[in-house]
Amino acid sequence: METVKGKRESGLRRKALVDELYRDYAGRSSSRRFRSLRIGLKKFGWVAVVSGTTFLKRLMDIVVSAIVLVALSPVFLVVALAIWLEDGGSPLFSQTRIGQWGQPFPFPKFRSMVKDAEARKEQLLAVNQHGEGVTFKLKRDPRITKTGAFIRKLSIDELPQLWCVLRGDMSLVGPRPPVPQEVARYTLTDRRRLDVKPGLTCIWQVSGRSELAFDKQVTLDVQYIDSHSIFLDIALLLKTIPAILSGRGAY
Repeated sequence: METVKGKRESGLRRKALVDELYRDYAGRSSSRRFRSLRIGLKKFGWVAVVSGTTFLKRLMDIVVSAIVLVALSPVFLVVALAIWLEDGGSPLFSQTRIGQWGQPFPFPKFRSMVKDAEARKEQLLAVNQHGEGVTFKLKRDPRITKTGAFIRKLSIDELPQLWCVLRGDMSLVGPRPPVPQEVARYTLTDRRRLDVKPGLTCIWQVSGRSELAFDKQVTLDVQYIDSHSIFLDIALLLKTIPAILSGRGAY
């Protein structure tokens, strides 16, 4: 009897241990499933926020650029006529610029320089205001026309780029698009500027514009890329207006 009773108790203990192990396993499995679900929901939420921000940014680009293009069309005509009357050349000047992920696109501006400005650039490289050689800026560039000096001061020469915004090559806010020659000199750090669509304005455009050295421009562009949001875009657009009117760093 003792042997049978002992066997029965031993069997009950084994069953209790198996039941306990099963419950423990089931609990851990459930916990892991819950943890995976929670992580999945967080990822979904992050993707939804990023996608929503991208959608709203693009929607703002389309609406604002379309409205401004229509509203300023009389200004475009006056500026184009003034440029043509000064030297008889084309009012528009188009370059190839590099956009998001290294994609080239046509980049129009109102022509603010003499007709052979690109051919004369080589003669001026020795007096480049940005001595590091990546970007070319000259405070008193002899190639700039009288009309060009005025439209540059108020950034009117940049207005045709609203078409690039409407088309999707650019955004209202983002790092300024570089020329291919500049990108060829970029370091890996500099290439982070190409992670987002280029824009009409960004942080360094409201912080000194061309007066800032190239490495400082890159730092501010990366700062924007790491923290950009719809609210930051709106704030930068509002800050751009007084920055343009002041004319600081516009050359």
